[in-house]
Amino acid sequence: MKTEERHRLIGELLRHQAEISVEELTQACDASGATIRRDLELLASHGVLRRVHGGARSLIAGGENPGYGQRELEDQAVKARIAVAVAGLLGDRELVWLDSGTTATEIARVLRGRELTLMPMSMRALTTVTDDDPHAGQRPALLLPGGSLVPGELSFRGPLAEANIRSLRFDTAVVTPCALNLRDGLLAHDLEDAAVKRAGLESAARVIVACAGAKWNATAMALVAPLDAVNVIVTDKDLSADELAHLNKLSVEVVKA
Repeated sequence: MKTEERHRLIGELLRHQAEISVEELTQACDASGATIRRDLELLASHGVLRRVHGGARSLIAGGENPGYGQRELEDQAVKARIAVAVAGLLGDRELVWLDSGTTATEIARVLRGRELTLMPMSMRALTTVTDDDPHAGQRPALLLPGGSLVPGELSFRGPLAEANIRSLRFDTAVVTPCALNLRDGLLAHDLEDAAVKRAGLESAARVIVACAGAKWNATAMALVAPLDAVNVIVTDKDLSADELAHLNKLSVEVVKA
């Protein structure tokens, strides 16, 4: 089993159980104890799990929201498809506001060779866009929002970031909500994230929501905006006829990734 495959499996196992031992992981991954211990140390440094004597403990089971490292391991193929679909909706020379999070980082990866102006809301997306690839060709022009950086997430937050976002008028805002449902709309895990997302979508002529199926009807505490503020939803979820009819009444276009 390759390293990335082991990491995804470990992350998946710790989504469903509070703690797991090195011995259990050696059997599940068909790897040596030394290899599993190195994996756990690396995953702990990325915020995926907490290292304990003899194994690892899930952060999610302890009531914590999944960290960036945990989310990065999940639904990679889905996020890549969503990123390609979102990029296909953006025209050349657009001014684009790009939310933070793992899906946003994938979108930034696809946009590396595009001729547009981009305000990424995380250092991870910024690093991805500016990756030193000699074959990248044209690169987006970048605007940085300022503000404070959230540890781990490396996303921009705070009043300075919000003010700088609202000082501009974007052609498109690409929002990656923490959760979405038809009753409440777009949701975020904390108030600061919700405020930044709201500033982005309220400053844009068009709002594209990039949302994997796992986020539909998930739980999050802070309201960002109702669905009537959205123009397009890009998702891998198979929506029912009733869900599509509801979104159609709100004039929300659905693009299946």
